[in-house]
Amino acid sequence: MNKVGDTFWIWGQEAGSHDVYKIPKPSRMTPAEGAYYLNIPNMCLVHCVGKPKPPFDQYAVPLRPCKRVVWSLVGAGGTTDLAERQAVLEFAGRTPNITGFVMDDFFINGCQDPAGVAHLPVEQVREIRKQIKAIGRKLDLWVVLYDHQINQPVQGHLDLCDKVSLWTWCAKDLVNLEKNLAVVEKLAPQAGKLLGCYMYDYGTNITMPVALMQKQCELGLRWLKEGRIEGMIFCSNCCADLGLEAVEWTRAWIAEVGKQKIR
Repeated sequence: MNKVGDTFWIWGQEAGSHDVYKIPKPSRMTPAEGAYYLNIPNMCLVHCVGKPKPPFDQYAVPLRPCKRVVWSLVGAGGTTDLAERQAVLEFAGRTPNITGFVMDDFFINGCQDPAGVAHLPVEQVREIRKQIKAIGRKLDLWVVLYDHQINQPVQGHLDLCDKVSLWTWCAKDLVNLEKNLAVVEKLAPQAGKLLGCYMYDYGTNITMPVALMQKQCELGLRWLKEGRIEGMIFCSNCCADLGLEAVEWTRAWIAEVGKQKIR
């Protein structure tokens, strides 16, 4: 992965699943269509609004062109259950382009009790790691960490994760992005970091200003070249077909910087 574009991921969820937010109009773009439209080679496929349901094989067919796929063990809203986790692990074992698993919305906002700070206790995450290892090839465990969660007692869980993605929920708080990455670097020095980039301001239900989209993208590019992060994740296909200015700016930016060498 010596080119910038090789490190880009799209956050993929069921078409239309973000229509519950105040986006300008309903979205109909699928995860695979979003990856194609933005020219992003890698996919974070995340369970949302009850989909996808096992068996996953047919759902994964359009994702075969993706170089790397991480599939959620914990879905949007922190939803998870044992049967689905087992189905995902079994499916991943026979799906070559799956390279890991992601735990979305994993930490519980505002919780200061380490025993209840996440949707799964540390002991269960440790057991999941054993199950992943038993698959017999290198597969990473990812977790989502929001900017408003970095001061919670999340250390025990982060110690068990291979990758941590940092997301800024409200666009106005991107002013703190540099400071927040430094905190995450101290919290999880052993884990690879990725920068989550919203293309719509879900925290306040308004369109993402292009200036703030540019800020997070340009910081991410700099950090990639400095080796501070391993990649950037763009959220998501569920707002990419609405003609949003931030999305179109991002698409052009990816085309411009994607072929640059990282080092």
